[in-house]
Amino acid sequence: MAESANINERILLGHVSGLFGVKGWVKVFSYTDPREQITHYKNWYLGGHAGRLIELEQGQAHKQGVIAKLVGINDRDTAATLVKQDIWVDKSDLPKLSENEYYWHDLIGCTVRDGADQVIGKVHDLIETGANDVLVVVTNTESHRVAKNKKEHLIPYLLGQVIKSIDLDKQQIQVEWDLDY
Repeated sequence: MAESANINERILLGHVSGLFGVKGWVKVFSYTDPREQITHYKNWYLGGHAGRLIELEQGQAHKQGVIAKLVGINDRDTAATLVKQDIWVDKSDLPKLSENEYYWHDLIGCTVRDGADQVIGKVHDLIETGANDVLVVVTNTESHRVAKNKKEHLIPYLLGQVIKSIDLDKQQIQVEWDLDY
């Protein structure tokens, strides 16, 4: 099994959430969209991002989730040792995106600036709402002050309307948004 050269270049895509049947299949909670997209990645690293490499043999959507069969996992007892383990893949295995498309993990940590070029904070998370995604921007993230000094802003992720520009090289997002909303 060949190890990837840089374990810091892996991305968390889900975790093993349970067992499915007696032949080594597992239930997978996938963070991908659509959920079954996780089955397009053949090399999974289980455990931490430096976890052990295991190859996906088969996978498919099942009811509200995903089930998977991993190479060498052929019975329920062996599969049980994988439950609650995170699933990581090499970032280089992710599909290339079109212009103005971004992976959430690339946006987290970016500094958000307003129309006057003042720092609002840093992207802490994103929320999927159905209508549009929302940036969770936290102020005072570099300070170790008391948590009450931190403030959270929810900014709609609307490219061209609210989100004016994204520069991943500079780790900056420019927005046009009134923080009083």
